[in-house]
Amino acid sequence: MDLQLSGRRVLVTGASRGIGLAAVQAFLAEGAAVTAVSRNGSPELDATGATFLAADLATPEGPRRMIEEALAADPRLDVLVNNAGGGELPAEAVLDPFGGEDEVWSRLLDLNLYAPVRAIRAAMPALTESRGAVVNVGSESSLRPHSAPLSYSAAKAALNAFSRGLAEKVAAAGIRVNVVTPGGTRTRLLTGEDGVAGKVAAALGADRATIVENLVRENGMITGSLIEPAEIARVIVMLASPTLPNAVGSNWTVHAGSLKQPA
Repeated sequence: MDLQLSGRRVLVTGASRGIGLAAVQAFLAEGAAVTAVSRNGSPELDATGATFLAADLATPEGPRRMIEEALAADPRLDVLVNNAGGGELPAEAVLDPFGGEDEVWSRLLDLNLYAPVRAIRAAMPALTESRGAVVNVGSESSLRPHSAPLSYSAAKAALNAFSRGLAEKVAAAGIRVNVVTPGGTRTRLLTGEDGVAGKVAAALGADRATIVENLVRENGMITGSLIEPAEIARVIVMLASPTLPNAVGSNWTVHAGSLKQPA
């Protein structure tokens, strides 16, 4: 299937690893020109040949500067993928019923909500010119808030609401806004030593691999395994494709059966 992405200009945030890296690879495979954004590069990202742009999107000016720098190199922008997310969660915040103190909430809101809002705002003229697409990467925890620290779940739930409302407001300009909501995905944020599983394991004195296995079972993932980043990337690419003009204002979940009722 030709997704009509050849030659399109795509910007992907959080691109150095995980879902973002997989999205970069998938867009390149479709012939798109990709600008890959993260705070730091990685050997895997370098190997893709994508144009790298360093940015700290958790700062108030970071998203605007990212868009300005990307458009200075090429004024076209057809697709914006807001994938950067997660954030620094101290171990105590992972187990805290409130999801951490105020400063933790502020950090997670900055990266998971405000960064996409600021990036889209800055990119709006270019996206209007191209009648482009925005894909925001959410989290299953926005629909099952007990499954992650509440500070993270709440930030992703706010991203869902913003995305749905914005889709209504910009559709007349030809801009499509959608969300992809992954369930438990094999990323460092979840399975890494410094990720959620690692911090829970350290706090409980348990084995990290056992925590990950328990996560799959306790979350009711009926496939019996975590989702691979490449699978989420394929959904992102499909939603970005102009061959789906009526995919707008939607939230596409890929959750391995863990959601037991409609999203």
